[in-house]
Amino acid sequence: MSVETFKIEASVREDQGKGASRRLRREGNIPAIVYGGNKEPQPITINHNELLKHLDHEAFFSHILELTVGGETDEVVLRDLHRHPYKTTVVLHADFQRITRGQKMRMHVPLHFDNREESKGAKAGGVISVIHNEIEIECLPRQLPEYLTVDLSDLDVNESIHLSQITLPEGISIPELALGEEHDVAVVAIHPPKVDRSAEEEAGEEGGEEASGEEA
Repeated sequence: MSVETFKIEASVREDQGKGASRRLRREGNIPAIVYGGNKEPQPITINHNELLKHLDHEAFFSHILELTVGGETDEVVLRDLHRHPYKTTVVLHADFQRITRGQKMRMHVPLHFDNREESKGAKAGGVISVIHNEIEIECLPRQLPEYLTVDLSDLDVNESIHLSQITLPEGISIPELALGEEHDVAVVAIHPPKVDRSAEEEAGEEGGEEASGEEA
């Protein structure tokens, strides 16, 4: 997995409230907040276009980021992102959480499904159904992966892969599994090929016509 460094420059936000937030957005900035890490929550301002460049990278959402505010840099993770209801390239607000080295954290990380076309089920004409694109994990900040890989090579038709079957790097756990077997949900499955009903009906009609011809 590649290791990337994301650096964000921010300014302290003095004015708050809806009116102040609207002014920030008109100026090409967005309101945000950073909290946690045994420090007080800090309202901040980030350049909208600079943040958009980072959002093009999948790793940005599950990576330790370097956030600099007033010359002081903290390691943070992106906890929440508010986008415009229908303008997906417009960000309205962002929440960042400071991390503490040596203290376990929970994060959602993406799942990458490898060997889709080479899987047993796909070769048999089965349809791959991804149920969860990401899962929550718990680990130390230094162990946070960019994503987790799920190998579909041996997955056949009418089979699925559950949380407990995901291969995890050392030091990483899935909190959901500690809640009981009923929480061991499937993340991907392969279903039988879809049946073409129109072709079946057409074949049935042809068979009926042939039978009628024989009786005549």
